[in-house]
Amino acid sequence: MAIEVRIPTILRTYTGGAKAVDADGSTLTALIDDLESNHPGIKDRLIENGDLRRFVNVYINDEDVRFIGGLEAGLTDGDQVVVLPAVAGGSHPTTLPASPASLLPPTTPRGPRKP
Repeated sequence: MAIEVRIPTILRTYTGGAKAVDADGSTLTALIDDLESNHPGIKDRLIENGDLRRFVNVYINDEDVRFIGGLEAGLTDGDQVVVLPAVAGGSHPTTLPASPASLLPPTTPRGPRKP
């Protein structure tokens, strides 16, 4: 059973720089165990306390595994698994404007309003 696993840049040190690797397994747990046997250390970056790490997202054929069975989600030959680190950060104002237009400077049909 060949399943393509897409590896994010931050984990490619475990795969020798490979963007994608093949692995085997009938469930996501089995697949991760197979990954670990061929790429030691990668499992610890994906699993914590028996579950996916909080900031790791895994997709099977574009479906988030958290909604299709988690680590017990089933796999079949030809599936594609994508591992993505969660992205967080940035900031936004504490109060949002009523509409996007309120972000623009005030204008009239003839040009900017005079103070």
